[in-house]
Amino acid sequence: MSQKREDFSKWYIDTIQKADLLDYTPVRGCIAFKPDGYELWEHIKEEMDSRFKETGHRNAYFPMLIPETFFQKEKDHIEGFSPELPWVTEAAGEKLEERLALRPTSETMIGHLYSKWIKSYRDLPVLINQWANVFRWEKKTLPFIRTSEFLWQEGHTAHVDEEDARKETMQMLNIYKEVVEGLLAIPVYDGEKTPSERFAGAVDTYSIEAMMKDGKAVQAGTSHYLGTKFAEAFDIKYLTRENKHENVHTTSWGTSTRLIGSVIMVHGDEQGLVLPPRIAPTQVVLIPVGPWKKNPAIIDKLDEIFVALKVKGIRVRLDDSDQSPGYKFNEWELKGVPVRIELGPRDLEGNQVMMKARDEREKLVVSLDTVVESIEKELNTMQTRLFEKAKAFLAENSHTHLDTIDQLNQHLADAEKKGHIPGWVLAGWCGDDACETNVKDKTKFTTRNIPFNPPQTKHTCINCGNEAKHTVWFARAY
Repeated sequence: MSQKREDFSKWYIDTIQKADLLDYTPVRGCIAFKPDGYELWEHIKEEMDSRFKETGHRNAYFPMLIPETFFQKEKDHIEGFSPELPWVTEAAGEKLEERLALRPTSETMIGHLYSKWIKSYRDLPVLINQWANVFRWEKKTLPFIRTSEFLWQEGHTAHVDEEDARKETMQMLNIYKEVVEGLLAIPVYDGEKTPSERFAGAVDTYSIEAMMKDGKAVQAGTSHYLGTKFAEAFDIKYLTRENKHENVHTTSWGTSTRLIGSVIMVHGDEQGLVLPPRIAPTQVVLIPVGPWKKNPAIIDKLDEIFVALKVKGIRVRLDDSDQSPGYKFNEWELKGVPVRIELGPRDLEGNQVMMKARDEREKLVVSLDTVVESIEKELNTMQTRLFEKAKAFLAENSHTHLDTIDQLNQHLADAEKKGHIPGWVLAGWCGDDACETNVKDKTKFTTRNIPFNPPQTKHTCINCGNEAKHTVWFARAY
């Protein structure tokens, strides 16, 4: 059995360390992003940010410290986040009159400020996004996936009515799906969260869920319709055209650096990191081979290719270090670089290069006359290929034939015996919290979401056998 299948967590940690994406710090659950790791986030941020701005959103920034009284104004919110909140109790050697929380999310601070900024229907909608760090003191941490401090974006909008707010909620969820599938090559299931899995204080929460190669789920993005709950708590009212005061309807939505962990877990292989070209910090590496130092024409040609790729906007590196070609091949594979180009004396004589895609076994012979075009084509092809591979894996491990908890338990026992991943299960749910809890207690499978477009409709509850109100994805999750 492979190391990856045998101990997925160890494979994951080894992969991100060998790829030099991060380092650990003395603070529990807090990591330092090294340049390649942070650049992955930058590419996600760039794509998301451009989509947000295309839909009329603007960026702002709000304080990290939030007064304790703010949380107490929305009871569900404080109950949901209280166990994870780190508190500041002293400053400048003096005890504070009121504890300040390091933000787990910013609904409360933003609600307070929106109550000052919004006075009339003319002020609406308010469409603001924040790129920030947040803190949730996790009991069990895993780099990128679940850390005490992480980077994210959080959108916070205010609207005149429910219709406009719900339209916003779904628009942002769709943007998340498009970016995660298009940029990260990760297929997702989109749908609505069950009441127990809703964001603390939300009326409705919607999510995109991604399957990792160990079969577990990662919640890749969420969008929340908050109704008037936070408006009522923070007195966010506006004057209507009819001169009446009404509460605004608000939304919030977010994605985080958890997406970096998802990319690693979805696309990585036994050799290490595999990065979709669109997100890779280095998309192409050029490596001279053979006795290239005795033949300056080799480096001259690679320099020429380097410049041509740069002109095309391709992120390229030339590795002319003293390390052996084999060492370089291994190092750049560990870093997940999508395309490697090799050029030696014989290649130069033959007017060709050797091209190797990170996710393919064989090298291709490419003419020097068309090398730039061939690289561009391969980057696009690989992006699609990785998505299709992940999509096939998701379909293969999405089980729709298990309709009772006994069948699910037998499926789990068989998977463990055979060394297979358990994957996800599409099942019916009657809507009773007790049934949902029992499935979790007996199998460690939680509801991921109620999919918008399930592959089939389930008619009986997986736990009690009564009529199902919903068809739901169940899975173990990070």
